[in-house]
Amino acid sequence: MHSKVVIIGSGPAAHTAAIYLARAELSPVLYEGFMANGIAAGGQLTTTTDIENFPGFPKGIMGGELMEEMKKQSERFGTKIISETVAKLDLSSRPFKYELEWSLGDVHTADAIILATGASARRLNLPGEEKYWQSGVSACAVCDGAVPIFRNKPLVVIGGGDSAAEEATFLTKYGSHVTVLVRKDQLRASSIMAKRLLEHPKVTVRFLSKGVEIKGDGKLMTHLVVENTSTGEQETIEANGLFYAIGHDPATTLVKGQLETDSEGYIVTKPGTPLTSVEGVFAAGDVQDKRYRQAITSAGSGCMAALDAEKFLSEHEADGREGASQGKI
Repeated sequence: MHSKVVIIGSGPAAHTAAIYLARAELSPVLYEGFMANGIAAGGQLTTTTDIENFPGFPKGIMGGELMEEMKKQSERFGTKIISETVAKLDLSSRPFKYELEWSLGDVHTADAIILATGASARRLNLPGEEKYWQSGVSACAVCDGAVPIFRNKPLVVIGGGDSAAEEATFLTKYGSHVTVLVRKDQLRASSIMAKRLLEHPKVTVRFLSKGVEIKGDGKLMTHLVVENTSTGEQETIEANGLFYAIGHDPATTLVKGQLETDSEGYIVTKPGTPLTSVEGVFAAGDVQDKRYRQAITSAGSGCMAALDAEKFLSEHEADGREGASQGKI
């Protein structure tokens, strides 16, 4: 199968790109994957419950429901959505070549590629984590911090970098107190962020500490077992919320060695654009954004990728016509 443009991904960036391209009558093909990177189609939002900060939903909306609505809108305008995972991708020449997980050996091609494969938050897989995920345990304070179950409750953040400092500070608006667990004897955060965190009246930083078990009442998280990494001594503290701030892993295995990535594996794009190091390949969403990582910013970058892909296809189609008229092709 040959397509003008293929979108790899299933989150807000992927579906926004699909909506724009389909309305431009470019017949986009979107591969949403089948449990790609261990996450269901729809991306990280499918692991989120109430979303209260996405415009247009004054009463909030469930993460999975929001992604279903985006998918319906993509299909309404003619996007071809395929529930298979792209397993191989060759960006060495155009048209770009790719193969699917369930039919390796069958090579498909595309004139342009939009990568919106996202990133997954790192977890610690503590006992009780799966049971209380989104029932007290989260990996995004900005996404979930304002949820009623965290209001005026003791909260815990695990991490020692700038992200942990930012998330802990953000959570002080909602929780009664925030405890930050740092495995080592010092913060990795920048000096200004560390100073702000250590001086905050609603924050306690516990060095040489790690979470070892999440406990609850069967419905919601209520406590966290904390261990001193130096002595091994354990203590159970009251905690109605646990937020991981230990980083994300961008889903860039497909393009490793083919596209420029930074030291953390995120795709490098030209500042302010979705343009990657390979012409005709565009990146949108969390796979290239390690700063904001929000549904709304992902959607915005998906729009940018679609518009630039449309421009790219238009220009190359014009070049082809000009070459043909001059007998060059």
